[in-house]
Amino acid sequence: MLRRSLALVRAFAVVSLAACTVPDDDDSASASDAGTAPPNSGTGDTAPTTGAPTTGEIVPEVDWPTLECDPLVPSYCGFPFPSNVFTSADPTTVTGRRLALSAALIPDRAQGQPAQPDLWNRSDGFSPGLAVMSHLPGATVAGLPGPWTLEDSLAFDSPTVLIDADTGERIAHFAELDMSHDQDDRRAFMLRPVVRLTDNHRYIAAIRRVVDGDGDALPPSPAFKALRDDEAFDDPSIGERRGLYADIFTRLEQAGVARDDLQLAWDFTTASREHNTAGLLEMRDEALAAVGDDGPAYTLTLVDAEHPDPRIGLYVEGTMTVPLYLDQPGPGARLVLDDDGLPQQNGTAEFEFTVVIPQSAFTTPATPLQYGHGLLGSGRQELQLDPRVAFADTYGYALFAVDWIGMAADDSVAIADLVAAGDLEQFVTLVDRLHQGILNALLAMRLVSGALVDDPMLQPMGQPLIDPSERYYHGDSQGGILGATYMALSTDVERGLLGVPGQPYSLLLNRGEAMGELFAPLNSAFPDGLDRQLVLALLQILWDRTEPTGYSHTIRTGNLPGSPPKEILIEVAIGDHQVSTLGAHIMARAIGGIANIAPENRAIWGIDSAAAPYTGSAMVEYDFGLAPEPTTNIPPSDGEDPHAKPRELPGAAQMLDRFLRTGVVETYCDGACDPE
Repeated sequence: MLRRSLALVRAFAVVSLAACTVPDDDDSASASDAGTAPPNSGTGDTAPTTGAPTTGEIVPEVDWPTLECDPLVPSYCGFPFPSNVFTSADPTTVTGRRLALSAALIPDRAQGQPAQPDLWNRSDGFSPGLAVMSHLPGATVAGLPGPWTLEDSLAFDSPTVLIDADTGERIAHFAELDMSHDQDDRRAFMLRPVVRLTDNHRYIAAIRRVVDGDGDALPPSPAFKALRDDEAFDDPSIGERRGLYADIFTRLEQAGVARDDLQLAWDFTTASREHNTAGLLEMRDEALAAVGDDGPAYTLTLVDAEHPDPRIGLYVEGTMTVPLYLDQPGPGARLVLDDDGLPQQNGTAEFEFTVVIPQSAFTTPATPLQYGHGLLGSGRQELQLDPRVAFADTYGYALFAVDWIGMAADDSVAIADLVAAGDLEQFVTLVDRLHQGILNALLAMRLVSGALVDDPMLQPMGQPLIDPSERYYHGDSQGGILGATYMALSTDVERGLLGVPGQPYSLLLNRGEAMGELFAPLNSAFPDGLDRQLVLALLQILWDRTEPTGYSHTIRTGNLPGSPPKEILIEVAIGDHQVSTLGAHIMARAIGGIANIAPENRAIWGIDSAAAPYTGSAMVEYDFGLAPEPTTNIPPSDGEDPHAKPRELPGAAQMLDRFLRTGVVETYCDGACDPE
């Protein structure tokens, strides 16, 4: 394709920035801890822990050219990605940089006009959850760290290396080829960090001793060899990067990575916490102040005391009138932004809510428990499923839910259309709608624990059926994923369960059946396998504004402004067909301070074990006798999908109640948790 010909590569501009990016005050637990392995990880030799020298000890100034495409990977315009050569200097941002993706870099879709890079170029860095990607034709993963040998990525002689540019500490990761398609010559070579990278931070990736099918080391590209060996090269960007690569090579050498056998190396900078969270924080603070403790105005449309399920004492439906930040309330909406690029209220809109008050509340008032529904689901529909109703009645919870608009049932047609068309710019409508959906969930908690408590229609005996002195959250699948964002933002909830969750979405999409089916039309919209992985990376950059990668690391720290610390219980089903447990482990490490409750079914790198009963945040893995997930990026297929099974176990219900009420985790399993 002419657009991708590197003969057209030209440097747009040369921009300056100090080599070391100063991290912001938001301390991501994962990245700073990733250079050394926890006691149960079994690392062998590890990299030297001496920090990299400061900029002044290497070169007085480091320059990044801003490129259309990078000749370091001549077979694909956008690789390596993410990379600082696809940014430009911007002193107005927190990071001092801004993405400067070119139109040539954005993949062409099979039909229709290609997307323009403006949406992405508002970001002040790359997603801290991205796979670090390149294309190494003929590469294998022989001898490289895999998903279940993460400790190998920290070994001194690991062929793949990811380091913190400031400290030289190694970041745990695994290497993989994209096996989600059958194009052998178009498989992205990916390093997937298994810890969330720190916001507003510079990282260096390095690849060495990767071999082909015959066991021979792959040669570096001519452009990279020219940088590595100080050779002449006819592309001007190589000369413009001599100073930058003096810095990169020296930092790698300080971390124990020799220059002479490198096949590829580059650097990138993550976006700031402020950039990713500013929109939802602005909406939350403004809307919660407007509605107060009672919550938004509402109308009850149904109060049913004769529900067919005898465990339901009152079944309630209604609409709440909430501040609207979209240009219209339906699918395809966009956020209305002010002059500073922050969401701006655009009147109000009505959104549905549902409350299930159990029969037991007529004896003892029930505790509000907000439920988060699954992928493209409906809160109203899922609230009435048997395991949840039984749990609510047995343990005394008033269940309630709203839809995660943006990724709810009403959005299914809009999402299918934009995915099938490969309309990357329209993807932002999903993210914008999710802003409103998450806000609606926060407002619903205020309503159910506020004005609704005293509504006469919900007091058939003249006394409240809801006791708002405690407030909790429970979400499964997508409700576990987006529940992490909700928990980070909530000012009202103290503890919550995240059932079968994971992050980031860009990892989960290839590894889950339902997610994979939803985004399968991308295969037709972007026939090139390399294009599809870059598309997932571009989507992730936008998704961070609402999905856990932008938020989960603040749940327990309270580092998100206005958000108190919370405690979290994570439930995992080994062999899950829908949400990869690799994503659940990444989420647990990002949240930090989460214990893998022993006796555990397997040791997990980076997550220490602790015996029950345990007070604090924890993860419990259930073993249903299935094989672990594949080591490649395809969905599991072994046996019957265990995705929904943990929530059906009586012991899991008992564990959930005790954790929510007391903060203590007790598994109620006879040994390690399994169906027996």
